[in-house]
Amino acid sequence: MTRHGLAKALTVAGSDSGGGAGIQADLKTFQELNVYGMSAITAVTVQNTLGVSGVYPLPASAAAEQIRAVGSDLGVDAVKTGMLFNADIIHAVAEEVRRFRWERLVVDPVMIAKGGAELLQQEAVHALEKDLLPLALAVTPNIPEAEALSGVTIRTMQDRKKAAEIISAMGPKLVVIKGGHDEAGGGSDSGADGADGETAEETSGDYAGKIGPGEPPEVEGRGGGIVTDLLYDGKSFTELTGKRISTLHTHGTGCTFSAALTACLAKGMAPLEAVKLARDFIQAAIEDSLELGHGHGPTNHWAYRRRQGGAG
Repeated sequence: MTRHGLAKALTVAGSDSGGGAGIQADLKTFQELNVYGMSAITAVTVQNTLGVSGVYPLPASAAAEQIRAVGSDLGVDAVKTGMLFNADIIHAVAEEVRRFRWERLVVDPVMIAKGGAELLQQEAVHALEKDLLPLALAVTPNIPEAEALSGVTIRTMQDRKKAAEIISAMGPKLVVIKGGHDEAGGGSDSGADGADGETAEETSGDYAGKIGPGEPPEVEGRGGGIVTDLLYDGKSFTELTGKRISTLHTHGTGCTFSAALTACLAKGMAPLEAVKLARDFIQAAIEDSLELGHGHGPTNHWAYRRRQGGAG
């Protein structure tokens, strides 16, 4: 932090022309949580609420130079990664994280866009596991991403715990497997109908689902009234539950959740408390929908502040 107590956070991610996900969502989230936001763009995407129609990655050196420019001058209290796209960019980002010895790193392993567009090349998954996750304080996969990282097919809470243990062994200090894709309404082996739920975090609306341009979007959250996030710190599991919201407007939830977590860590909050506040932030953002666009619309980034009595 600065001598005035100002926390600063850096997002390393892709640009979303529709403003609901990527660096646009991250910077809005940082601002709403009173954290000074900075960015390093890894790719430019052409997208709106109906899907992604173009992905234009930048050279790895461009991402590295942006990170270096910010780190060497403004300083960084916490950093998050989103869309990294290829192995070269991942290697470059990891090298800069090591250079500056940043310890508050949140990795949001963005892999697939809501319309099915590939946002992380297949060969880059290995680079993510071997080069970036060992540096992370936290990693925030949704269920499909946790499956890709761990190799575990997730159907129950026990499956999720197994996946969390495998991912934890890759190096991150905290694994947060979000529950929004758990359409069974929880997947808990305890049978406590959704005792494994999350904050309506329809999880990662920015890279979940099956719609493309011209296709009618499906309503999310059709699997029940509870969503559960699973946290694993290498020793113990914590399940955080919340109400599932049935809505189309979940674009950017994964980006927004991880950005809120990063902002809280930048302020010096303990990881578990940071996760809880981030869940509250995304819950409000989904519940107070903006209802924009003709597909999966963005969340409401100012909802949490307004609920807290902020101006606007």
